[in-house]
Amino acid sequence: MIIDLPNTTTSRISKEITNLRHRGGVVALGRVLTLVVITKHGFEEEAIEAANQASREHPCRIIVLVDSGRDAADRIDGQIRVGGDAGASEVIVLRGYGRLAEESESLVAALLLPDAPIVAWWPHGAPDNASATSIGCIAHRRITDSGNEPDPTAALFHLRETYRPGDTDLAWTRLTNWRIQLAAALDQVDPEPVSAVTVEGASDSPSTVLLAAWLGLTLDAPVTIVADPAGTGIRRVRLQRSTGDIQLHRPGFTVAELTQPDQPAQRIALPRRSLQDCLTEELRRLDPDEVFGEVLTAGLPRTNLRSVQPSER
Repeated sequence: MIIDLPNTTTSRISKEITNLRHRGGVVALGRVLTLVVITKHGFEEEAIEAANQASREHPCRIIVLVDSGRDAADRIDGQIRVGGDAGASEVIVLRGYGRLAEESESLVAALLLPDAPIVAWWPHGAPDNASATSIGCIAHRRITDSGNEPDPTAALFHLRETYRPGDTDLAWTRLTNWRIQLAAALDQVDPEPVSAVTVEGASDSPSTVLLAAWLGLTLDAPVTIVADPAGTGIRRVRLQRSTGDIQLHRPGFTVAELTQPDQPAQRIALPRRSLQDCLTEELRRLDPDEVFGEVLTAGLPRTNLRSVQPSER
């Protein structure tokens, strides 16, 4: 069910939600958090779809602030989605115009679930400093996506400059399965140290840079990034060791091949992660991701982007 409330206020929207609850159409019990999505006109439906799917594992109230244009007269067009149109959640869409298009805590204060954690998510257009924004100041977690920025790598380094515990980025979340497979591979071989690391990936992929930073920091080894201008995401990781290299190579989008010394090659399912998968993972934790913080603040400065080499393919 979708209820449109044109030219409205947040207090009217709150009253309408209460009326729906009294009529049995909305149940607030079991909601574990409030997810506030700050986005731009034209990008909201993709974010709502991902949040809806993620809410099936993490029932929540979803509040979507849409910048619909700052040249128009001040107004808010509201929309409430419940039932099949909202997954396991209540979705409240606020389309702001004029001065009301700006992100503001006052727009969401009356709609937040009481005594529930708040997660803020900027799927497009990361703020200059997420923790210092009006919504970011009240959020327990702050999620950005440097991969959607005009210059993803520059956005990643800017995030390092403004990082506060509670910040995270979906470029990091997309690495989870790569990190799991590489850690497992190292656990299966002798403890010979890694002397050098090569990470091959798309030249505009912040995930490639983050994976290089994590490996360099964790293994205390020099890292070379090989740019793959024709590819997307990460393609290959090679860990050089005196007893034989370990290589994880994903030529396509779903299956990778792991090669290790004195062992037959293994085919491993390593599909690219969807937006829904990444958001679902981030909503599982409300405490700061300390590993991400360490990689961003300590590992990233060690990653010399001037060592980026072109792919030989």
